[in-house]
Amino acid sequence: MSTGETSYRPQQSDSRRKTSIGHQASRLPSDFFVWAALASVAGSAYLRAVGEGEKSLFVGQWAPTFLAFGVYNKIIRRLDLGR
Repeated sequence: MSTGETSYRPQQSDSRRKTSIGHQASRLPSDFFVWAALASVAGSAYLRAVGEGEKSLFVGQWAPTFLAFGVYNKIIRRLDLGR
């Protein structure tokens, strides 16, 4: 490595934190994230129906996040099964 270049070396605490997050995520049932996304859509529809347009958009945007967490959960579980 030449002078002026830096390399990133993850610290031990970063590794432990990722392991802890992955462990906690893998403990949740897979259906939880699907139900959370559906609840977000239902809550968004309700807010839209009662005239809270901006709040409904905010709540409606949670659905893809919950689904992404569900995909992360599946990946973590598959990696844990491979050990």
